[in-house]
Amino acid sequence: MRDALASRDISTVYRLLRKHGVSQRQIAAMTGQSQSEVSEILKGRQVMAYDVLVRIADGLGVARGYMGLAYDEATAIQVVGAADGRQAEEDETVKRRKFLAHAAQVTMGAAVFGPTSEAWATSPARTPAPGRIGMTDVRQMEAATRALRALDYQYGGGFCRDAVVAQLSWGQQMLEASGAELVKSRLYVALADLHSLAGWTSFDTGLFDSARGHFANALDLAKQGDNNPLVANVLYRMGRVYLHQHAPNDALKLFQLGQIAAQESGSELAISVLCANQAWAYAMMGNEEQAVKLLGRTKDEFARADIASAESWVQFFNETDVYAMIGTVHTALAIEGKLEHTKYAIPALTRAVEAYGDDMARSKTFNLSALAVNHLLEGDIDQGAKVGGKALDAAEGLKSARVKDRMEPLKVEAERRRNNTDARDLADRINAFYAA
Repeated sequence: MRDALASRDISTVYRLLRKHGVSQRQIAAMTGQSQSEVSEILKGRQVMAYDVLVRIADGLGVARGYMGLAYDEATAIQVVGAADGRQAEEDETVKRRKFLAHAAQVTMGAAVFGPTSEAWATSPARTPAPGRIGMTDVRQMEAATRALRALDYQYGGGFCRDAVVAQLSWGQQMLEASGAELVKSRLYVALADLHSLAGWTSFDTGLFDSARGHFANALDLAKQGDNNPLVANVLYRMGRVYLHQHAPNDALKLFQLGQIAAQESGSELAISVLCANQAWAYAMMGNEEQAVKLLGRTKDEFARADIASAESWVQFFNETDVYAMIGTVHTALAIEGKLEHTKYAIPALTRAVEAYGDDMARSKTFNLSALAVNHLLEGDIDQGAKVGGKALDAAEGLKSARVKDRMEPLKVEAERRRNNTDARDLADRINAFYAA
């Protein structure tokens, strides 16, 4: 396979995939091509266009460097290797194990083997910072984080990630400044939250290694600031990265560690978030009983939570998000073959979509896409195509790599129904969106 990739022999790449049980339909779905295109390539048609090669590499999860394409940040790390000469390639499961060990060490205080915090990310570029800091400096950083997070929600991580990293570069130096102990403690928490946002925006733009590094640093700083709710929040966010990578078992472990931190903090709202995401992980594994049970606890903990007094980074989880998670979990179960769950998913997702405003455009897009999937699964193709079209309309202005990935189930279900005109039009439009 590596030889075929190096020579950009896509015909051989596809034949090897077919040999190992990957269907033409699956290849088409992953690479954003039509089945007829895949069929022609299998018959020997050469692929020369740079943008198509990039789309194939990204769709198959192949480092671009393997095909001699231009490097992005993640590829440079994977292919060129770290500056200290370590083995360039590192299996994703190994990285997950390392992060889990680090998370366990932070959460449990156990002497678990894992890399030091310095190993997670290189030091940011230095810019001038005050020699002595006060509470005003910390509040300014907190305000900047809130503003940047709002931009992420509305436009996607690709819109603001560079600004987050630049702010982090300046804020990191404040650790070296002198200040009162109370100020320094609050600074740890503010920087942890900013690292968490850097991790989230990196994740949203497809830079998974950068995301992992920022989340690891966020864990360390949140622990130094003795802030268990933020530890729980960081673990929830890293768990979402693993759900996105279709590794629900690894995600579940991080959610469970996060729940320990949330329980220690006494934050019912944080516990509710962690339970909802554990339910999602179980649903992706097809464990209906545990998924439904944890959804029940999500609602119970949320009902007890005092949102107004909750920590700022967990206040995003409001009633609308509860409905969104209920719909998401039932959608995951329906996709796993338990079609009766569409009757629970549709009303929950409809309610969430109606409540999301323009400031939550990305979340609204995700929920519209899931809602369309449920209508297609129920056989209501006309409504599914209509809602799917709305999802694509909402996605147009977003700078988020996750949108295409979260739209994958809709693409698959639309392709399956190509004999229907509405479904075929939707599938063609999704393919055009992927190609763009």
